[in-house]
Amino acid sequence: MFERIISVVFPVFFLTGVGAWIAWRYRPDFSEANRLTMDVFVPALIFGALAGQDFHIAQYWRLALGMFVATFACGATGWLLARLLRQDGRTWAPLIMFGNSANLAIPVAMLAFGDKMLQPAVVLFMVSVTLHFGFGSWLLNREARVSTLWRIPPVAAMIAGLVVSLLGIHLWEPAVDSIRLLGQVAIPLNILALGVRLIGMDLGNWRDGIVAGCVRPIAGMLLSWGVAELIGLQDWETALLIVFGAMPPAVLNFIFAERYKQEPQRVASMVLIGNLMSLVFLPLALWWVL
Repeated sequence: MFERIISVVFPVFFLTGVGAWIAWRYRPDFSEANRLTMDVFVPALIFGALAGQDFHIAQYWRLALGMFVATFACGATGWLLARLLRQDGRTWAPLIMFGNSANLAIPVAMLAFGDKMLQPAVVLFMVSVTLHFGFGSWLLNREARVSTLWRIPPVAAMIAGLVVSLLGIHLWEPAVDSIRLLGQVAIPLNILALGVRLIGMDLGNWRDGIVAGCVRPIAGMLLSWGVAELIGLQDWETALLIVFGAMPPAVLNFIFAERYKQEPQRVASMVLIGNLMSLVFLPLALWWVL
């Protein structure tokens, strides 16, 4: 069991370390790579997983429902925690609500369970990213327009993939394979980008970071397990939902906080420390589900 857990987490932490070393040694501007990831590689990953002839969205509706309920339960936990700490709920709720599903959850799920988990993992990612760009944006800015969600490349790719799947459109298989190959770039590049982002972030609010780094995965795992039991998910679905629940705060939380001026320095520290603490919680989650 120990060797299996190490075999899953080592590639993730190794690539994160390589990304941090690259940032420390070369000081690259990763902004263009990050934009390409979100605008090209991640959409290709989503569309390639959904548009294949072997994908049937109906078989994952319970899993998607579980992710939806668990995400809002985590958000409520974050809001209550903010009230207990006498801080702004708009700072804490997204941090506890949205885990690092793009950078970590999909790679960890595939390493732990194999390539067969790509499609259900993408379904969970779709739920998370849609809620983050929709409800998460509205939470920080009441004037945010949810009606423009379709313009976001990952959401647009999700809609296109679902249309192809639901209408039974058979695409030329070499074209689908090419899109999937392009999407595979997103997995290692996301992990490298995580390491790059960790360098230079502020550690000033380290106490809040430790709290968020503990509450996010603990609440995520327990609430995911509770929701899975409540709606009667299968064992593999429960395991996947728990892995997603164990993720540290999403790096996207910092990007949103900076955009909407919602205590960005505090959020940066909490995201950084929370991701560092995944060194502890990811092996615990894998020990639970494996």
